[in-house]
Amino acid sequence: MTVKLRAIRNCFEGVIPSIIATADASGEPNISYLSHVHLVDDDHVALSNQFFSKTAANVRDTGRATVLVVDALTGDQYALDLRYEAAVAEGDLFERMAAQLRASEGQHGVGAVMALRSADIYRVVDVQATPNPPDIAPPPTPRRSVDRLGAAARLVAEIAAEADPDAMLDRALDGLVELFGFPNAMVLTPDESGDHLTTLASRGYATAGVGSQIAFGDGAIGVAAATRRPVRLSDMSRGRRFVAAVKAVAKADSERAIPFPALGEAQSQLAVPMATRETFFGVLFMESVERFAFSADDENALALVAGQVAAGLRLAELESRTSSAAEPAPAAESLAGRTFVVRCYDFDGSVFIDGDYLIKGVPGRLLAHLLEAHAASGRREFTNRELRLAPSLKLPDLKDNLEARLILLRRRLEERAAPVRLQRLGRGVIGLDLQGVPRLERG
Repeated sequence: MTVKLRAIRNCFEGVIPSIIATADASGEPNISYLSHVHLVDDDHVALSNQFFSKTAANVRDTGRATVLVVDALTGDQYALDLRYEAAVAEGDLFERMAAQLRASEGQHGVGAVMALRSADIYRVVDVQATPNPPDIAPPPTPRRSVDRLGAAARLVAEIAAEADPDAMLDRALDGLVELFGFPNAMVLTPDESGDHLTTLASRGYATAGVGSQIAFGDGAIGVAAATRRPVRLSDMSRGRRFVAAVKAVAKADSERAIPFPALGEAQSQLAVPMATRETFFGVLFMESVERFAFSADDENALALVAGQVAAGLRLAELESRTSSAAEPAPAAESLAGRTFVVRCYDFDGSVFIDGDYLIKGVPGRLLAHLLEAHAASGRREFTNRELRLAPSLKLPDLKDNLEARLILLRRRLEERAAPVRLQRLGRGVIGLDLQGVPRLERG
């Protein structure tokens, strides 16, 4: 081949549709647009087979195709001479392509219409550069070079050194900013419903958005959660479905909604699932106002970081289950300061403090449970183990992600400068810090 495939990786980002040309047995040509060309290895590509009946028939007759791909950064064009080898409708390659298509085509509202039928694998016989127009604009200046493997190795080690899950999440996000140069990042975890993700922490946004939610399957984040596969979008200028969906959710339930910390003009996004073998812990998400902000190497490096975060959260869950029961605390002394009203609604676990919305779901029920126990006995110390046994929290028997719920509640209380806070007193032990007298009301 005159040009190596890996030298033209930007052509396989799915930003500019490719053109595929085939001919039937009699030589009659057919030309069509092709949504995605996926780089498989140094000698193969996979084409997205979504609706091309004539193209498929021609390939069955001749086994040949020519595809024109375009580098969206430079405008350079290349003709690929292809020979058909196989079509796959399951397995890792198919699932990766399906997830990428679902996220990118979903930006334009056509994901269901253009569902992937198969990933058609072709051997690349030749690659030829084609002439460009003389007045084409020069390519943009690339962003600063980062030793991605070195940065990932350092950040993974720093995350592993943190015993506290709160500190671990902060180290992960700070590392993305400091070591990788990604200013906008967040960590999200699934809620108890299993169909939404909730923001645990973020960096680089006007508001932290702790407690804000996005649905599984919606945008890059939702697709990464639903498929458990990384999703990378390099140019979102042709659609804004993700942001529109977030705004629609907030408008539909404004009283109990927390604004999602999304960039309104994001051009690139990278969502990487955080999972161990048996448990899905959420999504590590980055976005940028620059096109092509994230490369395939970034995706691979961040997969290592996401895996370490998942392992850390899993270890924290296991350790918290072995904590000793808290000693019964003596009756609390009279609290100085004002009385504040905490109103809890049983139907969705939502909590309002002095009329202002705080949180809902398991975190809301957690706060209500802690305050009720304090009112009954004066206790201010509790263990994760005893909380897991509390029927009012409605935790699942397995994979309850209690540590993540506590982190979410603690951060949300701090963000709202609430008169009640949570403190981590030891492994699997939390404490109540009250700055006034709580009056709990049920709705």
